[in-house]
Amino acid sequence: MAHQQDQPQAQLRQVRNYRPRRNVLEELDDTDLIKRYRLDREGIEFVTDMLRGALESATSRSMAISPELKVIITLRYLATGKMQQCSGDDLGLSQPSISRVIKQTVEALASPAITTRIIKFPRARIDIQRTQNEFMQIANFPGVVGIVDGTHIRIVAPTEYEEEYVNRKHYHSINTQIVFDANYKILDVVANWPGSTHDARILRHSGLLRLFETNMVPAGCHLLGDSAYPCKRWLLTPYLRPLAGAQEAYNRAHKHTRCVVERGIGQLKRRFHVLHGEVRVSPQKTCKIILACAVLYNICKDRHIHIPEEDLLDENAAEDVEDRGRNEDAPAGVPEDGLRFRDHFVNLHFAVED
Repeated sequence: MAHQQDQPQAQLRQVRNYRPRRNVLEELDDTDLIKRYRLDREGIEFVTDMLRGALESATSRSMAISPELKVIITLRYLATGKMQQCSGDDLGLSQPSISRVIKQTVEALASPAITTRIIKFPRARIDIQRTQNEFMQIANFPGVVGIVDGTHIRIVAPTEYEEEYVNRKHYHSINTQIVFDANYKILDVVANWPGSTHDARILRHSGLLRLFETNMVPAGCHLLGDSAYPCKRWLLTPYLRPLAGAQEAYNRAHKHTRCVVERGIGQLKRRFHVLHGEVRVSPQKTCKIILACAVLYNICKDRHIHIPEEDLLDENAAEDVEDRGRNEDAPAGVPEDGLRFRDHFVNLHFAVED
């Protein structure tokens, strides 16, 4: 016993064996990188440089996980929705390390400093005019600066306030408000409301409403939304029972233009499969994952990186988003000012000549 106590402490320490780590940036070409991680080499390097300050390890250990590897692991998880795929890539990390890496990187991507840098609503007049012109090319609907809709991200049943997350289709979700431009780029996203929340309530408490109500976006700019939203001067909704002529013409152009948001949501979920299935983390972590995917989606759009063919044969395919119409959860009162403005707008722009 005394002999064992006299042994040098160093001899008693267990030698730690590190698994070799692949360098996928050197091994794979851009086609394979996009297929597995949704970004090409330059895109991965761009994201890494953007997050480097938040991802660099404070430790000076020789086997510290590099920011590049943290980004690659997180991209693989978001692309597949399966954490086991990350360890299956032989990246040399244990499952607990992978979980910590994903949490850290998602939090960095979802931080206000990054989201406000990558997801921006047009405010400058030149940007607004360009956006309006691009929407005008779709169905001759004037003044449109974005299309708004809600989409449900399925989650595992939470341990707290479980009933609040059950949506009208009877599964647990985060109801996410999202706005797209005519090129399917995300202009605004709100991901912090449980699935039972009505779209109109999310809008009412959003920064998007404040942008328009405080005239930070100029008059003459419009969002298009389905009839789950209240009709306003800046938010135009379809007629539920359109009259023949101008109102029917307005509804046709409105529906055709609004397809942008359905296709955009479809592209987002197919590019990042984590949003296409059930997210098996807490609602709070899911909200950050949604924001992280929105940031990466816009980066893909800016860098003209297409969705791999095996994931989406038609990049313009629309998500299955129906016009939900008004239901018992919708606000009872609709401002008459918004309805009168819509009538005026329709007579001005969609009047059918005899």
